[in-house]
Amino acid sequence: MMVPVVETYAGLGRRVLAGPARLGRTRLVAVDGPSGAGKGVFAGRLADALAALPGGGRPPVVHTDDLLDGWDDQLTFWSRLEEWVLAPLRAGRPGAYRRYSWPRRSFLPREVPVPPAPVLLIEGVSAARSVIRPELTLSVLVTAPADLRLARAAARDGPEILPELRRWHAGERAHFAADATADVVDLVVDGAPSAPHDPHGEYVRLR
Repeated sequence: MMVPVVETYAGLGRRVLAGPARLGRTRLVAVDGPSGAGKGVFAGRLADALAALPGGGRPPVVHTDDLLDGWDDQLTFWSRLEEWVLAPLRAGRPGAYRRYSWPRRSFLPREVPVPPAPVLLIEGVSAARSVIRPELTLSVLVTAPADLRLARAAARDGPEILPELRRWHAGERAHFAADATADVVDLVVDGAPSAPHDPHGEYVRLR
């Protein structure tokens, strides 16, 4: 049984900075979990906490949704992340990626720079997949009940996405089962916590 424990983003930030850099000189943090669980919120608040720490600085945050070539690219986007971001940083060079425009259904021409930094956060479904685990300083899985996640996504993006989203959720379940994500991540976080806490400075750890 998972027992919820309230912890601080600042404490987690210090843990990251004290950890080893395994992607070249960069400490890579993967924030994984199903859609609508709260990964983006968690990653943003951890980035804010790192920015407030001495010697930290706000790390770049790469959202994998920005790299998807539409709905059918749920898990196959990784080669772009590797080529555009991970490989350059591994070699100590700046990375850059082109953000996908969902309304236009194409990648925008302007590049988003990803400079070498002490920490890089990658947020999105399959961000902590097995191929990158040896280079991660920290892996996080954010979870929430399926019905709540579906409602959050529909409220954010509109109810017209529900047919695609249900197919997407099925793909997520298959990936997480095959990848054994929940069993191997460093931290499992409650994306819909009922435990009293300050949501801006604290999160609820399940494992």
